[in-house]
Amino acid sequence: MRSSAGVFHMFGAYLDARNTSRIGPAVRILAVHDRIAPTLATHCQLWFEELEAPVVVRVLEYKYVWNSKWGNYRDHVLQPYLLACVLPASVRQLVPASVSLVENACDRATNNLRVHYDRPPPPQPRKEFAICVKGLDFLHEDLSVRLVEWIELVLLLGADKIFFYELQVHPNITKVLDHYVREGSVTVTPVTLPGGQPNLPGLQHMYLKKKLTHKRQMELIPYNDCLYRHMYQYRWLALLDIDEVIVPMEDPDWSSLMRRVLPLAAPVDGKPPRSSYHAANLYFLDSLGHAHGWEDGVPQYMHMLQHVTRTRNFTKPGQYVKAFHETDRVLTLHNHFPLACLGGACSTYALETRHARLQHYRADCVAALKSCAELKTQPVRDEALWRWREPLVARVDAVLRALAFLPHR
Repeated sequence: MRSSAGVFHMFGAYLDARNTSRIGPAVRILAVHDRIAPTLATHCQLWFEELEAPVVVRVLEYKYVWNSKWGNYRDHVLQPYLLACVLPASVRQLVPASVSLVENACDRATNNLRVHYDRPPPPQPRKEFAICVKGLDFLHEDLSVRLVEWIELVLLLGADKIFFYELQVHPNITKVLDHYVREGSVTVTPVTLPGGQPNLPGLQHMYLKKKLTHKRQMELIPYNDCLYRHMYQYRWLALLDIDEVIVPMEDPDWSSLMRRVLPLAAPVDGKPPRSSYHAANLYFLDSLGHAHGWEDGVPQYMHMLQHVTRTRNFTKPGQYVKAFHETDRVLTLHNHFPLACLGGACSTYALETRHARLQHYRADCVAALKSCAELKTQPVRDEALWRWREPLVARVDAVLRALAFLPHR
């Protein structure tokens, strides 16, 4: 939508009827806008199946889904926002079918978004865990076998569904994703970059490598879309990359872990409920284990099970963590933590490392980590993941044979 003060590119619209929202039922629009701190008055034209004419309401707020200290805080760079349009009392019992964003109340709309509202019909219960994976950008890397291992592991640990967003991927990765889509455990949503950003495969890949801050900002759109599409279906969402997993240390799965943790994480009287439960980051780096050869009893193609050498220490508290987010509480999400919450300030609980941790499998530390050399001194052998070795090997083997990545017996 072109306005008198910049352009809006809209990704999705969602009915937020959560009881924790103090503004009441509202349509939230996930968008990018080429202005910081916008003050422009805009309006939602809300369309209902039951009504002939739209109900027009003014946009209540532009919630910034970023932090000005992280860079790109300037006009004419696309910024992620969550817009809110509160339903008037006269239509609060209705579900909007679609919404158009306009500058003036009676403008002819140039856009129309279907409003997502996917609440399970009663008495169908809400499921526990879903995983959201940001736009996959593996144009030249064939990570298909590693992806199978990762998918099977998170399913073993208790993921009910994995929601992938896809930019450009290797054909073998597509083959893997298609297999799991047919099985019903995975959904894949293709995404593009908005505005003048490139979407030609090779050029887009180069752009994302060079423009890291732009990349980080654009990643927040699919993450928050994943939240708003599925907040009624799952209690907890985890935003994970395909090289990391939250590993329970004393429990067989995430469900058992959360039953253990919830009483420990209960806030003191007068404090808001927890919004997320985060696991400290521990690196399992390729560079730590190359001198040790292959592990016996583990197929050589199973990357995580083969890599059993880690850094001695975790990264600093709060650094590179990943979390289970309470869908009733979070308003906007960042890769590592909630940016804003409903029903009070965000309140994150640090999972004790004896209960759970984030095992992160990389070639080396992230480039920004200055303490990498220190972390890599005195590496430790760690077979924690081998608790799931037998079922994981069997499941991965079956999938790889079904995909003809391994010969049939």
